[in-house]
Amino acid sequence: MTIISKSEEDTRKAGEIFASSLQEGDVISLRGSLGAGKTVFAKGIAKGLGIEEAIVSPTFTIVQEYDGRMRMYHLDLYRLSGEDEFESMGGEDFLYSDGVSLIEWSEKIESMLPSSTIYVNIEILENGERAVSAEGGRHEYSLA
Repeated sequence: MTIISKSEEDTRKAGEIFASSLQEGDVISLRGSLGAGKTVFAKGIAKGLGIEEAIVSPTFTIVQEYDGRMRMYHLDLYRLSGEDEFESMGGEDFLYSDGVSLIEWSEKIESMLPSSTIYVNIEILENGERAVSAEGGRHEYSLA
């Protein structure tokens, strides 16, 4: 499933719609280059989960935790060196949590991701729009 986002608001709205089908224990891999809109999509998911706190990229803190209709863990692994560092910080707990885990730069821990991981890819198109696609997971979901 792929949608074309023409604006940040479109990307945020896709995340909000996507959130309506999320279940406890879901792991979402947010993939895309710097500036693609991963954190914007995460903001939409947060809104869809009823989280009222401001969502910020956890690049320097690595993990942010939020409470809504489900707990949301937002991880940014950009600064991690790989799986060993992820394990040493107790990262596996977020892969099998009581909430929803959104992971930016999950490529760094690829072999650790559960088989039920949902992969959301955000690609910057030549005209500046975004192609947002989702695949995998253990249940149905939608972006639009």
